[in-house]
Amino acid sequence: MKTFITTIALFISLLSFAQETTHTLKVTVPNATSDKGEMVFALNTKETFMVAAPVQSAAVKIEDGVATVTFENVAPGEYAIIVLHDLNGNQRMDFKDGMPAENYNVSGGQMSFGPPVFGDAKFTLKEDTEMTIRL
Repeated sequence: MKTFITTIALFISLLSFAQETTHTLKVTVPNATSDKGEMVFALNTKETFMVAAPVQSAAVKIEDGVATVTFENVAPGEYAIIVLHDLNGNQRMDFKDGMPAENYNVSGGQMSFGPPVFGDAKFTLKEDTEMTIRL
């Protein structure tokens, strides 16, 4: 009986160690051109980047040209963030003559011609993190 109780106690303690730690990710855009509309943040994995719903997303008010969001309970791993200054609040990027009509950027700030690439925008989350993305 003593062995059985010890085995159960050991099993329970191993289960508690097996729980994955999550982190908090705070993202700030400090340079919105106006307070009009909202800032839309999308946290993506390689699998969701530009092709599926993000892992987490949020739309926040812009105050004095600054917008900040905090993503909570984010598992460790590789991610990329897309940020859009959604001027008209329609929750998507608008285009004019085939070009984006609203400011946007990605984590890493590697913007070039054509759509963003996960490899240029990715970062590894392994602890609570704060980052800035400029438009």
